[in-house]
Amino acid sequence: MSRPGLEANPGLRRMGTDTSAPIEPELPVPPPAEEGKGRATPVQRWALIVGLAIAAWLVISLFSSILLPFVAAACIAYFLDPLARQLTRLGFSRAVAAFILIIGLIAVGLLTVLLLYPLVVQQVGVLATRLPGYVSGLGDFAQKIISDLQKSLGPEFINGKLQDLISSQAGAILSFVAQALTRLITGGVALFNVLSLAVVTPVVAFYLLRDWPRVVARLDSWLPRRYGVVLRAQAHEVDRILSAWLRGQLLCCLFLAIFYAAGLSLIGLDLGLIVGLGAGILSFIPYVGTITGAALSVGLALAQFPLWSGLIRVAAVFVVGNLIESYVIYPRFLGDRVGLHAVWVIFALFAGGAAFGFLGVLLAVPVTAVIGVLARFWLRRYLQSPLYLDPPMEREQ
Repeated sequence: MSRPGLEANPGLRRMGTDTSAPIEPELPVPPPAEEGKGRATPVQRWALIVGLAIAAWLVISLFSSILLPFVAAACIAYFLDPLARQLTRLGFSRAVAAFILIIGLIAVGLLTVLLLYPLVVQQVGVLATRLPGYVSGLGDFAQKIISDLQKSLGPEFINGKLQDLISSQAGAILSFVAQALTRLITGGVALFNVLSLAVVTPVVAFYLLRDWPRVVARLDSWLPRRYGVVLRAQAHEVDRILSAWLRGQLLCCLFLAIFYAAGLSLIGLDLGLIVGLGAGILSFIPYVGTITGAALSVGLALAQFPLWSGLIRVAAVFVVGNLIESYVIYPRFLGDRVGLHAVWVIFALFAGGAAFGFLGVLLAVPVTAVIGVLARFWLRRYLQSPLYLDPPMEREQ
């Protein structure tokens, strides 16, 4: 027995619905409503939409502190589903394919941590030993800038007290940043979140990846029959945008993390590995990773190198990385297939982070993709409706 709409819907296959996989148990198909009887009213339809939106908001608001591993697991299952389908075509069962992919993902993560851990520890040690030198270097740089301003604008423009205040605050800012990072790393809540992500997320991701076709098919069977075709078309469009965005952002973050870490390390910048990796990872927020990495690198370069020498080296690394990102990675792997404008992505990520923390950051792009697809759908409906097509009113003579 086949489900209605699956055979004629390639969008669901792309979202992970394998029509050849058995789906247990089968849901009974309700008989069609008789003419004039049992039809839903507009009030009932809107009540269903509003009720689902309120329920989703309440779940996220009440359980946001524990939802992070589950949302991360759903993202992993969605991302790995195409690979799982490829393995099932090779003869593996869905459970075996899910197990292989999750174990492979864990192995890659552990290998990355083992390779980077000694380098990160070494650079943290370098930071601890050279932090006083950075403080004095930034203080000297600030005093030099103030001295130049005094020569240009006159000694009455900047007095000695302001000069001492600026030079001393540079050290206070660096000390505050170092203490904040220490508290963040050693904090109990952060440790609990890391442990929950490391333990719970792979288990949940395995079960979701194993049952992904059944989950999608079950959701498909619950769609309102009157709007099933329209909803499936919009779901296919959301899937197309999300898959393209995730693929492009993963390639972009991976390349930029490797490029910035290698480039900053090659020019001899202390902590270049950590700053480069952080800049690459933060590149999933448009421009934020590049700006943050460049600002940190410039600050470290001013404390370590002569003024123009450090700035030129750091600028060369980030300019080349940005050019490759803008003119090679995005045009080659994405083109115009992503319907998410950079401004909306930035706003959504910051809004989601402000509302629900890191959970909101994970949900920001999927929610933005859904809103964008629905907005374009309703705009097309509006442009074909009498609200737009009605002729202008004739002026009375």
